Amino acid sequence: MASSSIPNLSPSVLSGENYQVWAVKMKAYLRGLGLWQWVEAEKEVPPLGNNPTLNEIRAHEEEKTKAPRALFVIHGAVSETIFLRIMDCETTKEAWDKLKEMYAGSDRTKKIQILNLKRQFQVLNMKDNESIKEFADRLMEVVNKIRLLGEDLTDESVVEKVLVSLPERFESKISSLEDSKDLTKISLAELVHAFQAQEQRRLMRQETSNEGAFLAK
Repeated sequence: MASSSIPNLSPSVLSGENYQVWAVKMKAYLRGLGLWQWVEAEKEVPPLGNNPTLNEIRAHEEEKTKAPRALFVIHGAVSETIFLRIMDCETTKEAWDKLKEMYAGSDRTKKIQILNLKRQFQVLNMKDNESIKEFADRLMEVVNKIRLLGEDLTDESVVEKVLVSLPERFESKISSLEDSKDLTKISLAELVHAFQAQEQRRLMRQETSNEGAFLAK
């Protein structure tokens, strides 16, 4: 039933550089197919009892195909080079764990990656020619990479980062928000929408001004 519900979708292919994102997508994909439990542990299908019914035999045969199907899905979701490294793995869990060992990195490597990403997070600032949405997208790309590595970065910290990284043209709006809202509880989406509204009003005023200057000429 689960396997027929998403027949036309394909997982992304692991190339070696995209492991963290690939692992999240693959886990969701295998869950959608009802196969993830065969990756988490090397399950054994219990034998049939005495005098099984036809439905019990069919269900048993279906269960026996799940582990090979899960391994087949993983084989199809890695590049040819990576496949050669896991082709000798006999179980899905063995293949999954080997990929994790190869590409997730050691604890020391993760700590270095997290440290570098946190530095990148700290120095990010909004550019003068950048919209608030473009800046938020650029910031969230770093935030999501940090979170994928298992490091906790709260939404409140992200909102604070946005507020201290905006150029001077947003100062009046920030002051207005401080007077009207508790900025420790505001969501990033709500914050971005508030600044987008200010950007749109400024753009409309500029267009009106330009039209007036054109007519005056």
